[in-house]
Amino acid sequence: MKYPIVIYKDNDSDYGVTFPDLPGCFSAGASIEEAITNSQEAAECHIEGILLDSEPIPVATSIEKHKVNSDFKDGIWALVEVDITKLSLKSKRVNITLPERLLNSVDYYAKKHGETRSGLLAQAVTEYMASHQ
Repeated sequence: MKYPIVIYKDNDSDYGVTFPDLPGCFSAGASIEEAITNSQEAAECHIEGILLDSEPIPVATSIEKHKVNSDFKDGIWALVEVDITKLSLKSKRVNITLPERLLNSVDYYAKKHGETRSGLLAQAVTEYMASHQ
């Protein structure tokens, strides 16, 4: 899942990072590149805590949606990839039945985007459940 971040810098400080879709998640870095790298780790830790608390993972929304918020008017926008399937929750093998055509589409999409079938399905289910609360 790609989360938008807002990068900002005050005089005499490092670059700060805010996650509009992950309240309470912040990061920083001496450079913009370091701030982005550190923000991925911060998001993973934050989401891992959400999962451990059995809370729903917030769905990432578009940068366009957040740009109208005056709190972010002077920020630099970027996207941070968070692979929720790699977080510390144990995986469990399951047997499901899908129409062959749908499964072929899932496999094609996963391969095209450098993902696995399991990772894609886990992310899709997570996003679906978070958006239908």
